[in-house]
Amino acid sequence: MNGADTSSALVLFSGGQDSTTCLAWALSRYERVETIGFAYGQKHAVEMDVREPVRRRIAALSTEWDRRLGPDRVVPLDVLGSVSKSALTADLPMGTRPDGLPSTFVPGRNLVFLTFAAIVAYQRGLKHVVAGVCETDFSGYPDCRDDTVKALQVAINLGMDARLVLETPLMWIDKAETWRLAGSLGGQALIDLIIDETHTCYLGDRLHRHDWGVGCGQCDACRLRANGWTRYRTGVTAV
Repeated sequence: MNGADTSSALVLFSGGQDSTTCLAWALSRYERVETIGFAYGQKHAVEMDVREPVRRRIAALSTEWDRRLGPDRVVPLDVLGSVSKSALTADLPMGTRPDGLPSTFVPGRNLVFLTFAAIVAYQRGLKHVVAGVCETDFSGYPDCRDDTVKALQVAINLGMDARLVLETPLMWIDKAETWRLAGSLGGQALIDLIIDETHTCYLGDRLHRHDWGVGCGQCDACRLRANGWTRYRTGVTAV
């Protein structure tokens, strides 16, 4: 890993608001940026369909971004969905589990994603692995926490004798600030892209359009995105 390009990054890219903002963040900082996605048996697999349109449109926002944006790859991880049951991978109701976690929590998902991304980054000579996890304004998933990411970075680097850096640019900001970050990176054009093209809804709804984008408007992901949009538009910060 000593030969890694320090101005390079691999972005975990789902096609959602957060990962699209992270992609713009990486394109603003690194000379070489690649993306990776995971097909893990998610019921909202429509998110995989929007990834390439989002990539094309974000590249069109800037000649520099177009030059920096490298290849994409999708890793099939159906086995994760088969062993890690949740409302995102099985016919289970949305809501809260007996332990207090959301039923949409997929145990081990981010641990697996970051590990596989690190493997690809190691092989590709990419220094930074960028993920849109956040513990400030999120659904309560323990594998989105800063402590989890820091611990995993140590384990990955020890296990591969590497010096990879796991970057989490959204970790300490809320959804309103994520909208603001997108605006600061790509202006109204990036905001419009996120509204028009990205997918966040856990139910895979692409029929209902709102000011903040497309989705059912009822699931946790839609509610977080909509609430963040309202605070962003009104200038209200989270308490």
